[in-house]
Amino acid sequence: MKKRAIVTESTGSAKGKPAPHKSRAAGPLVGAKFEGAAAAIAQLPPAGLGEIAFAGRSNSGKSSAINALARETRLAYASRTPGRTRQINFFRLRNGARVADLPGYGYAAVPRSLKREWQDLLWHYVTNRTTLIGLVVVVDARHGMTELDYALLDGFIPSGRPVLILATKADKLNAADRRDAALAIRREIDERFGAQAGAITVRLFSATSRAGVEGADSVIDGWLPSHLT
Repeated sequence: MKKRAIVTESTGSAKGKPAPHKSRAAGPLVGAKFEGAAAAIAQLPPAGLGEIAFAGRSNSGKSSAINALARETRLAYASRTPGRTRQINFFRLRNGARVADLPGYGYAAVPRSLKREWQDLLWHYVTNRTTLIGLVVVVDARHGMTELDYALLDGFIPSGRPVLILATKADKLNAADRRDAALAIRREIDERFGAQAGAITVRLFSATSRAGVEGADSVIDGWLPSHLT
């Protein structure tokens, strides 16, 4: 039986400045290169060695999280108009695996027909992609999980594959509020998924202060098959 993951928080340096990294090559996303994009199911790349998907609501900080984990500033781009990204962007990792940056969801100003089009693509990818080995769900720590986040997890968790929830923008909360936010997410997940919640790890994260970067590195690295690490 898997041991249930606990909530942890890494700390940055004083005054909110990024903590120094001992090795830029330590994280699994370091060295990632843009490979291509898919705006329809037929455009998805051929199955490869394994894929890790990043999902989240529009404006949750998903692009910033990917950039922080890659130790880059412009690898993943956030659309200037929230909710307008309609495609899955793929990045090739240095070990041959991929990261899939999924379209943001939940932005109310997007026309319903367009929203359905790319969210159908997201749903198909998450529930049918055989090479998907793990899912990172990015949520704003100040607001916690939403029903759209849970709807995504409801479709993914039965597969038994692991999930990492990054509670981003943690630097915008004080220490007590960060702790409360993370514990609230953990509590909700345990109540909703029961025994299946053991496959879900919760980490506080900040792309600004770099808090939680090394912890997320460790979780993602553990998902990759041993011959890729």
